[in-house]
Amino acid sequence: MLTDPSFYRKNRERFTAALPDCTAALFFSGLEKHMSSDTDYRFFADRNFFYMTGLERPGFVLVIEKGEDGVKTGIYAPARDSMKERWHGKRMDRSEIAAIAGLEPDQVFDLENYEEKEFELLRDTGIKIYLDSSSVMSKPAKLKAKLEKDGRKVADLSEITTALRLIKQPCEIESIKEAARITEEAIAEMKKLIRPGVSEYELYIKLEYEMAKRSSMAFAFETIVSCGRNAFYLHHSDPEKDGDGIAAEGSIIQVDVGARMNGYCADISRVFFVGAPSDESDRRMKLLELIRDLRKAAFAYIAPNKTFAGLNSQMYDIAGKWLAGQGLIPDNFTEEDVRRYYWHNTSHFLGLDVHDVGARDKEFEAGNCLAVEPGVYIPEWDIGFRIEDDCLVTEDGCLLLSSGDDSPEGIIVG
Repeated sequence: MLTDPSFYRKNRERFTAALPDCTAALFFSGLEKHMSSDTDYRFFADRNFFYMTGLERPGFVLVIEKGEDGVKTGIYAPARDSMKERWHGKRMDRSEIAAIAGLEPDQVFDLENYEEKEFELLRDTGIKIYLDSSSVMSKPAKLKAKLEKDGRKVADLSEITTALRLIKQPCEIESIKEAARITEEAIAEMKKLIRPGVSEYELYIKLEYEMAKRSSMAFAFETIVSCGRNAFYLHHSDPEKDGDGIAAEGSIIQVDVGARMNGYCADISRVFFVGAPSDESDRRMKLLELIRDLRKAAFAYIAPNKTFAGLNSQMYDIAGKWLAGQGLIPDNFTEEDVRRYYWHNTSHFLGLDVHDVGARDKEFEAGNCLAVEPGVYIPEWDIGFRIEDDCLVTEDGCLLLSSGDDSPEGIIVG
């Protein structure tokens, strides 16, 4: 499924509608980052630039001007260069750029003309400049410093884009749902390799191979595979380096992984038990029962006007009573007592970033997409894990975008 270029055109229209007159907004795709003297890291365009254009190429600039005489939109892109293309790959021509972004070819200009355009905009003191304070690229910050040094006020365009990106449109929801499907198919294939003695490295490679085969090499985040006590390191993600990542009978395997589709992320965590429980006292099964209860309560809670803080509070209450029942914390427990075992937040926004834009204190709205991941970690028991699924906030609750499968039958292997 390819996102229709009208999606990006409409995003720009909605953005422009929120701009006052006599303004100019500058979006930068960013530049490649060097990994070594002759190699770059994989390039990702700035997410707000991508949201406005659908373009995943370095060195591009989007300029949106709004004045009394209307709106002007232009993209500045590196020109075709046969010698550079020989070494670094084909560059897009104007018609290709316009087709993806939902523009006309005459709205695409050579990048060499951008500096003149920038000088023109910065010289005109009657124009208010909007820059992206949320960008990880250096250019907006440098421009902001230059303008403020000259006594010019700069507005933050991310205040507008964040409000737009928080409410997902149908094609965005479908992209996240497709990314989740791919992720779960990869997990199902990886599960076939689970046995005592299998290494994190084998499972890690299998996950990434199966995701790449179904979508692309651009995953949502660094894949996490943790055997046994490595699950206590929440972002454990270098199985090649660590020599102790071997699955043992009676232990667990935690995976946290996400494919990316049309730029949109899935974020799914699963736990697997290596070997069937020996009896009802198996602590893995006890903890699984708690995590399943937490998940059920979380999905029942999520709805418009609810908050992350309210969700966490409910999780702390449920987990706290359980932990007290196990003798791990006092009966008159505090939040601090619970957080000794409940280490991370229960949920976050999901979208073009795996931890997508949006304030933590903002009330949920219909159209928000969330990743939901209750997790409890008990060093005294030598066990801890989370199970995570993705959902859409609806008018009266929430709807799962991934399978939500947390059945013991799917978790116990062997």
